Amino acid sequence: QVQLVESGGGSVQAGGSLRLSCVASGYTFSDYLMAWFRQAPGKEREGGAVLARDGSSTLYRDSVKGRFTISKDNGKNTLYLEMNNLKPEDSAMYYCARAREVFYELTLLQHDFAYWGQGTQVTDSS
Repeated sequence: QVQLVESGGGSVQAGGSLRLSCVASGYTFSDYLMAWFRQAPGKEREGGAVLARDGSSTLYRDSVKGRFTISKDNGKNTLYLEMNNLKPEDSAMYYCARAREVFYELTLLQHDFAYWGQGTQVTDSS
């Protein structure tokens, strides 16, 4: 079955960096859009970044553009999120997600993703 396991979260000061990882298993990794979502306490889950199946294109929410980079290594079945210049408002639980079917268009809509990891926590320590 599909499994997604995130790691790399932690406590970091404003302006700092973190790299999140998500190891996928149970399906052909390169066949599906992969994305990172996040959810802060008391707020709805929101899409942060999505990566095309072949890794050639990306889509980011405005608040993370220029600071976050999504990428993947198909040989390792691993999705990454490089986060730089972190801000207090980036504090949240971060989730890796797989699209529910084979999409060709990039999307950050939650209902387009059916498989989720358990999350990894990113906290502002400023």
